[in-house]
Amino acid sequence: MVKQNIPNDKSTNGKRNSKKRYINYRKVNKKQQLHPAKAKESVRVAFLGGMNEIGKNMTVYEYKNDMFIVDCGLAFPGSELLGVDLVIPDFTYIEKNIDKVKGLIITHGHEDHIGGIAYLLKKVNIPIYATKLTIGLIKGKLQEHGLLKNAKLHEINPGDKIALGEFKVELIHVNHSIPDAVGLAISSPAGVIIHTGDFKIDTTPVDGDMINLTRFAEYGKKGVLALFQDSTNAERPGYTMSERTVGESFANLFRKAGKRRIVVATFASNIHRVQQIIDVAKILKRKVAVVGRSLENLVQVGEELGYLNVPENILISIDQIKNYTDDKLVVITTGSQGEPMSALTKIAFGEHKKVSATANDYVIISATPIPGNEKMVGNVVNELMKRGVEVIYEKMYEVHVSGHACQEELKLMMGLIKPKFFIPVHGEQKHLQKHAALAEAMGIDKKNIFVGNIGNHIEISKNGIKPLDDVPSGEVYVDGIGVGDVGNIVLNDRKHLSKDGIIIIVATIESETGNVISGPDIVSRGFVYVRESEDLMNSARDLACRVIDENYNNKYRDWNSVKTKLRDEISHMMYEKTKRNPMILPIFMEI
Repeated sequence: MVKQNIPNDKSTNGKRNSKKRYINYRKVNKKQQLHPAKAKESVRVAFLGGMNEIGKNMTVYEYKNDMFIVDCGLAFPGSELLGVDLVIPDFTYIEKNIDKVKGLIITHGHEDHIGGIAYLLKKVNIPIYATKLTIGLIKGKLQEHGLLKNAKLHEINPGDKIALGEFKVELIHVNHSIPDAVGLAISSPAGVIIHTGDFKIDTTPVDGDMINLTRFAEYGKKGVLALFQDSTNAERPGYTMSERTVGESFANLFRKAGKRRIVVATFASNIHRVQQIIDVAKILKRKVAVVGRSLENLVQVGEELGYLNVPENILISIDQIKNYTDDKLVVITTGSQGEPMSALTKIAFGEHKKVSATANDYVIISATPIPGNEKMVGNVVNELMKRGVEVIYEKMYEVHVSGHACQEELKLMMGLIKPKFFIPVHGEQKHLQKHAALAEAMGIDKKNIFVGNIGNHIEISKNGIKPLDDVPSGEVYVDGIGVGDVGNIVLNDRKHLSKDGIIIIVATIESETGNVISGPDIVSRGFVYVRESEDLMNSARDLACRVIDENYNNKYRDWNSVKTKLRDEISHMMYEKTKRNPMILPIFMEI
C-alpha cells in the first residue's frame, strides 16, 4: 500500500509581470542581474522525498514539457515499521509524466540518494547520469536486481554540462563523506538554480580535491534565481571538521590498542574512512579484513576504480583471520548504527559465524548515531562490554566527522551564490526551519524563502515562488521481494500481534446438523503460555462451543456472522480475564 497525497485537477498557470527584476541581496546590484529571461518564464519543482524526513531524497525539476530528476534514494525503516526492509519514494508522478522525463542525475553514491534506483527502473527505464564511483555503486545494485543489461548509464565528470531538453545542467565538485560528490547548476530560460546536494567545505580532504567554491561564486556573480541547499547540519554552529582529523585519531588509538585485535565499525559507504584505516594498518604492519556485504562491495568497487589505494597483500578474507595473532589484525565492519542484522551487532551478541568478540578486542565505533538509533548503538556497546571488550565510541576521541556542512559553511555558500530565492532541502522540519532562519540572517527576504514538505509542487519565477497543487508522494514499503504490498492494514496487524499475540480457534462442523464434531481447538501464540493457563483455555473452548451452537444456521450457513460473533465473545472474555486484546482468528471446516 502507498501512503500518498493526491493532487487536485486544477490548473494554476497564472499571468506574469514582464517588468525586469534584479536580485535584492542586501543592496541592488545591476551586475547581479539574472540571466536574460522574460518574467513569465518559470521552473516547477516537485519534492518526492527528502523534505521533512531524513533519507529517500528525490526532486523533480520541470520546464514546460521537459522534466528531469535529481537523486532517487531510500530510507531505512523505523522501529514502528515492523518487518519492513526499506522505504522508497512513491513514483506515481514520474510514471504519469514519463514522456516528459529526460533523465535522472545522481549527486553521489550514498543509499539515501541511489537506493531507490532499481525500484524506479522496474517501472520506467530512463537515462541515468552520475560520476565514476557513483556509477560503479549503481551497477552493483542493478546487477542484483537483474537490471544492469538494459540500464542506460552515462558516466560524467565535474565540470561536464548535460543537456536535458531546455535544461542545461553543470556538475560542480563538492566535498562529502564519499568521493565523486557533485552539486548542480541548473540553467533554464527562467534562470539558474543551484542544487548543492550533500556537501561540506573541507580544506584538507583525504583525496586532495577541495570543493569548487570558485565555480559556485562565478554563478553567484552572474545571478542565481534559487538555491536548494543541504540542511542536515543546519542546527550545528561553526564548521565541520576535516575528514583528515579522523585519520590522526586512528593513528593514536591504534597505537593504544597494543597487542589487542582492532575492530572498527563505520558507515559502509565511507570510502575515505576505509582508506585511512588501511593507511594506519599498513604503518603498524597489521592485516585488514572486511566484514559486511555492503562494505565488501564498496572496497571491491573502490579498488577497481582507483578510489582506494590498497597496498599489496594487506587485505585478507574473513576466513583467514584465524591464521594471524590479534596484534596483527584490523577488522573493518558494518554496524556503526547498531542495525540488528549488521556484522557488528552479530559479533556483539555472539551470532556471527566467523568472528567472535573476546576480551582482547579493541572496538572503535567510527560514527555518530543517527537520531533514533541511539538505543540500538547503546545495546551493542553494552553487549561488547559484557564480554570484556574496550569500546571507543565517545565524541571526545574524534573518531567520526560529519559529511555535511555546519552553519558557517552554509552561510558561506549563501554569501557566494547570492540567490534571490532560498529553499532548504534534505532534513526534518527542525533542520529546514533552522536553515531558513540562517538564510534570513544572511539578508534573504523572508518572503523569498520557502520551507516545503514532501509532495509540495512549486513554481519559481523572478516574480516569486508560487505553490501549486501537491503531487502524489509518500512512502512505499519494501518487504522481502514485495514492493508496495505492505500498507497500514498489514502493519497494524503486525503491531497488534507483537503487542497482544493471537488466538486461533479451529473447529470441524457437520454440515447437515451444525454439530461440532471436532474441536474447537484453541491455539495461542504470543498471548499466554498454554500449559500455565489451562483454565483460561478451557473457558475459551466452552464459550466457542456455545457461540457456534447458538449462531450456526445449517440452512443459510452464514459463516461470516458466526465468525464475527465468535471473535467478539472470545475477545470480550479475554479482556475481562487478562486485560489484553489478542487477535482472534476463527477457522471452520465443514464436512
